[in-house]
Amino acid sequence: MNSFQRERNRTSIRVLIGIVLLVGMIIVGRLYQLQVLEYDTYGPLSRENSLRQESVHPARGLILDKNGNLIADNEPVYTITITPANFDKKKIPLLAQLLNFSVDELEVLVKKAQKYSWQRSSKLIPEVNFEVFSKVEEHIWELPGIGHQIESKRVYPTSIKASHILGYLREISEQQYQRSNRYRLGDKAGTTGIENRYEEYLRGELGTRFVRINAYGQALGTYDNGGLDVSPSSGANIKTGLDVDLQKLAEELMVNKTGGIVAMDPRTGAIRAMVSAPDYDLSKLAGKIDNEYWAQINSDSTKPLFNRAITAMQPPGSTFKPLMALIGLKLGVITPKTTVYCNGAYVKGREYKCTGRHGEQDLAHAIQNSCNTYFFSLMNKIGTQEGLNAWTKLVNDFALGHSTGIDLPNEARGIVPDSAYFDRAFGKNKWGIGDVINLGVGQGAIGATPLQMATMVSMIANGGHKIKPHLVESVYNATDTVYKAQALTDSVTWTNKEALDLVRAGMRKVVTDGSARWYANIKYVEIAGKTGTAQNPHGRDHAWFVCYAPIDNPQLAVAVLVENAGFGSTSAAPIASLLMEKYFSGKVNRTWVYDRMIHFVPKDEDGVAE
Repeated sequence: MNSFQRERNRTSIRVLIGIVLLVGMIIVGRLYQLQVLEYDTYGPLSRENSLRQESVHPARGLILDKNGNLIADNEPVYTITITPANFDKKKIPLLAQLLNFSVDELEVLVKKAQKYSWQRSSKLIPEVNFEVFSKVEEHIWELPGIGHQIESKRVYPTSIKASHILGYLREISEQQYQRSNRYRLGDKAGTTGIENRYEEYLRGELGTRFVRINAYGQALGTYDNGGLDVSPSSGANIKTGLDVDLQKLAEELMVNKTGGIVAMDPRTGAIRAMVSAPDYDLSKLAGKIDNEYWAQINSDSTKPLFNRAITAMQPPGSTFKPLMALIGLKLGVITPKTTVYCNGAYVKGREYKCTGRHGEQDLAHAIQNSCNTYFFSLMNKIGTQEGLNAWTKLVNDFALGHSTGIDLPNEARGIVPDSAYFDRAFGKNKWGIGDVINLGVGQGAIGATPLQMATMVSMIANGGHKIKPHLVESVYNATDTVYKAQALTDSVTWTNKEALDLVRAGMRKVVTDGSARWYANIKYVEIAGKTGTAQNPHGRDHAWFVCYAPIDNPQLAVAVLVENAGFGSTSAAPIASLLMEKYFSGKVNRTWVYDRMIHFVPKDEDGVAE
């Protein structure tokens, strides 16, 4: 080998060594950049290749009655999750077999998870039973990307249903998911009732858990002993004003009936019991919804999902007469001594029938005897002397014709007509006093809910103090009370003690000597009330009864509506009186009345007209 060749070889070796050194330096420099200079950027990304971030769901807040009885609790359930990036679609037949799903059904769910996120874990099959969960776990080594979460579903420890009060949860829609960053795919949110209105408090805050995974996406355990995990924050608990024992009795008394009951404290507006009948079984809508049951109650002609206590608008009938008396006194068109002679009808262009021939009636006796003639005459005077709109404004002041503001969704406003209403209904200048007179006896173009009537009678009982009906008394977490119901401080300024005392005395006479005397006149507590029978052009009349007790220190007000049940004296008054009996004596003493109403199904029967 000559000197030229040797020199060329040495040069080649130097170049090769230089290249190796340069590449080595580049690699070392890059490693230094990634692991030191840009660690904050690439460190989390590297962990993502070996870690899986999972959401940890908080325990939903509990719901209790006024005495601390638990009425909505939680129990653990298993949910199968999927991380699409790690899942092998060839495993769909095996997974479908383990989950008792068809391959087609599972493919749809996998695609839904992929649409949500390829990298993030999401719910695939919620709330599987322990047997199915165990089968999946036995084969987990064959199912990369498949995991599980332990969640909870609602359970109801007491014997009450309270379905329209508590409400149910449903999986959030895609629109809800897009609107809020608080929810994950498959999460549930309150849809009705307290669960809906207080979702913000009940839900709690999601936690985060980091799990070590292998190349197949299978969990190997926690990362860094949970050092990076964020614990979930449990939802706040809710204390309601409900009385479980009273609620249970109210529900029993409305079985096989249609209508609503509201019992409240007339001093504060706290709801002690609320029933809409027919109702539904919340346990079948807790957790994974029973689709067959869901279809059944949605197609049921009796509309069990419809909360009649706050949305059923019916003419209040004669239960409206005590408020009419207050309005007549306020407007000065009558005095306590004003009399009207009743011969069985009031004549104004045509006959407006009364419930009987009452003879000479002053205001107190007109309330006691529920004399239509007196109140037709009163409404005629108001309409011709003061005008319809003056009457409407005063009715509105007693919680009718607008929402009460109760803490439930979808409350109805009711109907209290004014001149603009009649203009729309009949045409401008195409209605007259004949269309107005029926309003005096709670008939015609007026509609109220049981909740509104309970609020109205509460205001008569408490001296005209305005109240806001509410189910929830307070919301609290482990360290603080985060919400407390606030009492209203306003009063109806246009009424006075003398007028209220006169009306209340008449309502007491309804119970002792009038149409409610057979069922509502009990020895355990002095009740004041008013029966009502609302005409129904589509079938049998609706039965009403409103009352409060004790008369000298009101603590409970009740409104009962039983649709298509005829007379309020025989259909609604017995129910309200049993609730009063239970609330003030702690038990039902008149078992014969209880047995009658438990087996009572609305049908034609004798009774006292109101």
